Amino acid sequence: MNENVRKGPLAGLRVIEMAHVMSGPVGGLFLADMGADVIKVEKVAGGDDTRRTVPPAINGEAASFMILNRNKRGIAVDAKQPKGQEVLRKLMAGADVVLENYRPGAMKRMGLAYEDLKRLNPGLIYCTISGFGNDGPYAQRAGYDLISQGMSGLMSLTGEGPGRAPVKVGVPVGDVTAGILAATGILAAYIEKLRTGKGQYVDTSLLEASMIHTYWPAALAFATGKSAGPMGSAHPVAAPYQAFRTADGWINIGAIGNSNWDRIARVLNMPSLHTDVRFQDNGGRMDNLPVLVDLIETALSSRSTDEWVTSFESAGVPAGPVRNMMQVLEDPHTLARKMVIEVEHPIAGNIKALGCPIKFSNPDGVTRRGAPLLGEHTEQVLKEVGFSTVQINELREQRVVHALLG
Repeated sequence: MNENVRKGPLAGLRVIEMAHVMSGPVGGLFLADMGADVIKVEKVAGGDDTRRTVPPAINGEAASFMILNRNKRGIAVDAKQPKGQEVLRKLMAGADVVLENYRPGAMKRMGLAYEDLKRLNPGLIYCTISGFGNDGPYAQRAGYDLISQGMSGLMSLTGEGPGRAPVKVGVPVGDVTAGILAATGILAAYIEKLRTGKGQYVDTSLLEASMIHTYWPAALAFATGKSAGPMGSAHPVAAPYQAFRTADGWINIGAIGNSNWDRIARVLNMPSLHTDVRFQDNGGRMDNLPVLVDLIETALSSRSTDEWVTSFESAGVPAGPVRNMMQVLEDPHTLARKMVIEVEHPIAGNIKALGCPIKFSNPDGVTRRGAPLLGEHTEQVLKEVGFSTVQINELREQRVVHALLG
């Protein structure tokens, strides 16, 4: 393996990532960042679809592919050919984990389902990410993040208010969360395997990944029998807790509890808020939220966002600016937390990426290697599982595999 890869807490865990686009690659990325040897399997013709998701590109390499697939080794195999399936079975027979997000039934048709592989590898952990899970009435449906956000209730809760068009969360939260859930399930299964020696099947979905963001609205629905609706940036059970306009932008202010509410009134220099019977407790503030928002925004209009943030922080009130992506990526705290890192790519050069959000006291906790070129590690990986140079060349000539000539 590349000498730039350091040993993280998952060093020695071999993961075969039969996944494309986002949810599966996010799961593989989390494992790879923590030291697992993640081998990404791509199509011979063109590879992962995100390789063609351009613009943006850096020196012709798709930025969307590179940010999700760093720290992985890449091989290209035609899984539709019987010889390609043989290659993958041999690879999976010695792996700890298989992670896949193909359409339902695709892995079974290729003879690569869990039932097929566990006979070869009883200790295998096999994780599937699908649109709707492995059972239930919707199991065979194809799923996308947008569909999961709508069917999970998220889009009924996101937007400016009643009567407006449904709005999805601005990022593919179902895809990303499904990848995180997959990594979590894999690690739980791996802990059990260390105790028992037995592998197992792990199953999660975009729908469930979207649904777990609805804990508060679900609690309200269970308690009242009613569905909450969109409230912009406001909170369904606490006020004021939302974005407010300032003289030059927006600020988020959180006043959960009366102590924070008292501090807000003092910072705004509005003693009348203390005595106004409409705002004496959280219930009253929720009932009179539109009036409260108008009063607060009138006060905030006198100063800039940064000035207000300083004042609220000094008073111990949770507050922060609403920033765009470039502001976030250049923020000194972002940099201090190593959430912007550089990785080396053979074509794109040194490129920036989001860092691992989990920190370890062990300094070897995070690996740093750029995303693989298509077929970059095919020869290396196949030799590790017993293929000779002659056999690999034959597979290359038959277009069963794609391997960069090294």
